[in-house]
Amino acid sequence: MKFAVIQFPGSNCDRDLLNAALKVGAEAEFTDYRETSLEGFDGVLIPGGFSFGDYLRSGAMASVAPVTEAIKEAAEAGKPVLGICNGFQILTEIGLLPGALIFNDQHTFVSRNESLKVVNNNTAFTRGYRQGEDVTYPVAHGEGHYFCDDQTYETLAANNQIVLTYNTNPNGSRNDIAGIVNEKGNVLGMMPHPERALETLLGSDDGLRLFEKMTQWEANHV
Repeated sequence: MKFAVIQFPGSNCDRDLLNAALKVGAEAEFTDYRETSLEGFDGVLIPGGFSFGDYLRSGAMASVAPVTEAIKEAAEAGKPVLGICNGFQILTEIGLLPGALIFNDQHTFVSRNESLKVVNNNTAFTRGYRQGEDVTYPVAHGEGHYFCDDQTYETLAANNQIVLTYNTNPNGSRNDIAGIVNEKGNVLGMMPHPERALETLLGSDDGLRLFEKMTQWEANHV
């Protein structure tokens, strides 16, 4: 599979995502935010960072960049779309995922390894994990509190769209939510960084299986 790694002004995890895709045998290329087509790519990776300096609010300016229409088209076509940290914020801003990411409850930037639970391993992203398995990914965010209204939460829970939760909530996210998928299951947004959890030498290799399953999309997609 070939992935587009979207680069916005202020992206700073783009190389990490590119390396993650290459490490598991996929093809990947950096793709500028001014592009209007993602033809030729089998999936989309939206990295963390501070797109457009987080002006207005995180992901707001990126949401009107030319490439976002192409991202929506890829999602509509059933291609895998993964947004991490700022990428998750962008996915909510462009309407591919419900809810919003707001300031951490303590209004401080949190950067540390975090223990998470895989609460839905029946997605094409998470089939490499056991249901209920604890994993360790780093987090690094100031606006990681996942917020949604009661109706949205009930829909997420009923459709099994909540994929990851925090074992110790670092930001105040509703019901410890760390990552969700859309109803079709091909768009995943998450605040933790699996692309920084590929080597035990660096603290954890728990993120590796997520990227491995993404390279087997057709075989594993629900």
